[in-house]
Amino acid sequence: MSEQVWERVVPPMPDKPDVVVIGSGLSGLTAAAYLAAIGQQVVVLEQYDVAGGCSQTFRRKNQWQFDVGLHYIGGVKTGEIARILRGLGLEDRIEFPELDPDGFDTFVFPDLEFKVPKGWDNYVNRLVETFPEEEEGLRGATDVMLNIMDELRIVGIPDSKTDLADYLEKAPTVVSWGMRSMTELLDEHYLSERSRAVLLGQAGDYATPPSRTPVVLHTGLIDHYLQEGAFYVRGGGQELAGQLVDLIHTCGGRVRTHAEVERILTDPIGDQRSVEPANGVTHGAGGHRVTGVELTGGEVIPTDSVIATGDIKHLFLDLLDDDAVPQEIRNQVDNYRMATPLFTVYLGLDFDITERMPATNYWLHSRYDPEAYYDVIRDGEFDTDPPVYISSASAKDPGHEGHAPPGCSTIELMTWTTPNPEVWGVDQSDDAPKYSRQASYREAKDRVMNQLIDRAEKQLGELRPHILWQEAATPMTQTRYTLSTGGSSYGIELATDQFGPLRLEYKTPIEGLILGGVSSRRGHGIVGAMSGGVDAASALTGRNLRAEVAAGEVFGDPSKLTAGNEGWDALESCRKLQVKSLRA
Repeated sequence: MSEQVWERVVPPMPDKPDVVVIGSGLSGLTAAAYLAAIGQQVVVLEQYDVAGGCSQTFRRKNQWQFDVGLHYIGGVKTGEIARILRGLGLEDRIEFPELDPDGFDTFVFPDLEFKVPKGWDNYVNRLVETFPEEEEGLRGATDVMLNIMDELRIVGIPDSKTDLADYLEKAPTVVSWGMRSMTELLDEHYLSERSRAVLLGQAGDYATPPSRTPVVLHTGLIDHYLQEGAFYVRGGGQELAGQLVDLIHTCGGRVRTHAEVERILTDPIGDQRSVEPANGVTHGAGGHRVTGVELTGGEVIPTDSVIATGDIKHLFLDLLDDDAVPQEIRNQVDNYRMATPLFTVYLGLDFDITERMPATNYWLHSRYDPEAYYDVIRDGEFDTDPPVYISSASAKDPGHEGHAPPGCSTIELMTWTTPNPEVWGVDQSDDAPKYSRQASYREAKDRVMNQLIDRAEKQLGELRPHILWQEAATPMTQTRYTLSTGGSSYGIELATDQFGPLRLEYKTPIEGLILGGVSSRRGHGIVGAMSGGVDAASALTGRNLRAEVAAGEVFGDPSKLTAGNEGWDALESCRKLQVKSLRA
């Protein structure tokens, strides 16, 4: 890294940018970084005060730092994340400490503990060692999963241009099993309740019941970690966002915070044109094109191109005029189910957590039937014994001083929960106070928070006397900070009836409007968001940027970057980037 002292420089706003990106999560920042690096004049608009979306960190009392959404990551050596960063010249600028290779995830069931090791062979062998009487079924199910990944690595994900006959010949397992449910796969191989619970142990990473989970989704998730192992980002998730913001600004682009988009402006273009939406039905495109965006407060930014990476329902049902969106698309988006939202507890502790947990994620499962978790949520109730996910940046990144004061640690406790405001005690009437000030809401939040702490104490030992900082975030919190429908951080549910080709294309029927974000084809998570960002930039430019990077192209110029210089702070580099900030 350079020894130069870092000084934040925020470029001025262009009069008419080539592209406006709505949303500064990793999807929007990755798309903007690629576009800026190839010479496009880009503006990223973020309604909150910090860029980074769910990858951001937040601090309390300038002592405690917590991750919002980045808890572990794969593919950082030769996989997808490494390729995306390499294409921007960022590959060597971010450090990734590895989680325990013998158990980067640890499942704790009522009478069973299972550590997930790095490597498919190690994983399958440990499954067989744990359930020797089910060896044939376990090897049969995991063979299907391995075949799917082997085929995808050769032929990739199909799109509207794919020759289906050729694809069927080259990827028969993907075609026959990819979009069927995990329940079907596990039933096909007669697996027991206990072994299937272990196979589905990480399902909280997408929060879909197994009866609706596509086999290709769950397979891709665990393959992402098994191939090279699981890692954390040195310093926290904000490091990724900070590097991308620095690259965008270095290339003359502009990231703005406190810039909420009220409307995407469009004009009719005359003749109706036919397009093929995700469901294959041909219809009139609506005949509209993007002309700009209008911010809350009335400011208009003219542009011919917009990449929208925020909530898909907010995009098509709120930000666009009714006559700009074909009715088929409006109906399709309106009918999408949102993924189950999350509840998170953030704790600052007065001891070194590495004395009680290794560099692993604990998945504390209260039952063997994962479908039952969602039955409770579907019924609009709180789970009386919810599952708990435990993550600790202090355990995964022990050499970094920014997570907690010396001798102290942070942990995050998570579960999935109901999005229903009424169940959370929220009075939504016009004259009601802000939800966070309502006593019934605060009581519900405290009740669930204490449930999670109770369960965590059974795994980690006594915590309450050691808590120096404590707070929690609900689905309402997620909506407040990201404008997500139903408080979902995962976008629309990754389910068999709304996954892959059943989602909208990146190019929408509105000329100049590109869909990005976690509800696009690539889905959520760090790898899904960043991959989707590359795909959105490719769709906008008509170039296959992924193929160009694979061929060795590096668009960014590392010598011009300032992130990482002495005094650089990832969070500060992403904060308060509104118009009144200092300009270059």
